[in-house]
Amino acid sequence: MRQKIRKAVFPAAGLGTRFLPATKASPKEMLPLVDKPLIQYSVEEAVGCGIESILIITGRDKTAIEDHFDISFELEQVLLERGKREMFELVRSVSELAKISYTRQKQALGLGHAIYQARDFVNNEPFAVLLADDVVDAPEKSALQQLIDVFEKYQSPVVATMRVEGEAISKFGVIDAEQIEPRVYRIKDMVEKPKYSEAPSDLAIVGRYIFTPDIFQFIERTEKGAGGEIQITDAMRLMVKEGKPFYAVELQGTRHDAGDKLGFLIATVEYALKHEELANDFKNYLKSLYERIR
Repeated sequence: MRQKIRKAVFPAAGLGTRFLPATKASPKEMLPLVDKPLIQYSVEEAVGCGIESILIITGRDKTAIEDHFDISFELEQVLLERGKREMFELVRSVSELAKISYTRQKQALGLGHAIYQARDFVNNEPFAVLLADDVVDAPEKSALQQLIDVFEKYQSPVVATMRVEGEAISKFGVIDAEQIEPRVYRIKDMVEKPKYSEAPSDLAIVGRYIFTPDIFQFIERTEKGAGGEIQITDAMRLMVKEGKPFYAVELQGTRHDAGDKLGFLIATVEYALKHEELANDFKNYLKSLYERIR
């Protein structure tokens, strides 16, 4: 029986240290990209792919995420009383996006450890994992849908990759793989943050994954690294080494690392230029800015 992807997991318990002090009391997943928090973009992406149930892995000081996707009776009542029906519907639509549940990762011990918290939620089904600070602008087909298409064909785990040039490759997990069809690869090995001279390819793993439930067995067997963290790349590598078929998709689209200050600023500009209400005025501002600084 061919399985479908019905569930998605969002690890959101990280400390967001690259954005301190802004993230001292507010989760980085709630940083606004124009007029929506980062995590909402990824939730909307998942819902658009037919995901029925979402689990967000949270930590301390992350209640703002739960509040955002909950109904806000007081705000909604004020909007209705002031005749702001469109804004009311916008706010209410966020709370109706999907069936969302939450669990707490008590210690931030790596992405592998975060994903392990979803084992009861998954209940022996394949599932997607989305990292909210990897924003992928893919106009034709969303990043997650590109992975789902490959999973439905091969019924095996799939990761998203994008080409990264030069020394920057050392910031990523990198795959060694054989191409089996356009933009689709079968993984032979993967390395976490290799030196540029030792990277097996220029295909870097980015924040979209589809796993089968046996990933939890491999996470349990994965040795802890620096700081006691369990890296998901190490668990995936163990799966590959033991002969588990594992695939990669070279994404079509533009990926923004919104977990990085410069990447976040670039994403903000790009999405502002696509925003229905802001695009023209913002474009004019950028033109005037260019004239001042050139």
